[in-house]
Amino acid sequence: MKKVSSKLLVLLIVLAFSASIFMSEIFASNSEDTATTSIEGAENALVSAYQAVLEVEQVGANVSGLLAQLNEAGEFLAKAHMAYRLGNFDNATSSADQSKDIGIEVENKAYELKDSAWRENIQHIWLTIMGSVLGVILVATGSFWVWHFLKRHYP
Repeated sequence: MKKVSSKLLVLLIVLAFSASIFMSEIFASNSEDTATTSIEGAENALVSAYQAVLEVEQVGANVSGLLAQLNEAGEFLAKAHMAYRLGNFDNATSSADQSKDIGIEVENKAYELKDSAWRENIQHIWLTIMGSVLGVILVATGSFWVWHFLKRHYP
């Protein structure tokens, strides 16, 4: 009976160690999958943010602040890739999440800036139209007055 219990104890110890090895592989796989998903999400967020900034730049707005933030997000993404290659999946996930957050923030700011730039452009167009109409009215009125004055004094 004593031999059976000692064999059972040895078997349980071996199973416990082998289970921890297999469990660590499973958890490492989950961490790796999470890191991969986070990095892909960050890359997609940065692509969307860059496209939004490009649209804003085409409208004529100043995007230098947004580009600085995108550079910062790119640095976090590079750190995430580096940590992933080194097998540090937790740091890779953290850096990718920071990059994604900055990318989303930049995209939102870019669309706000685009709306603001459109409003300014529309105001500028209306001001130009109103100035032109006023100029035409003043020139026509002035011309009429000069014609009327000359007609009275030089019959």
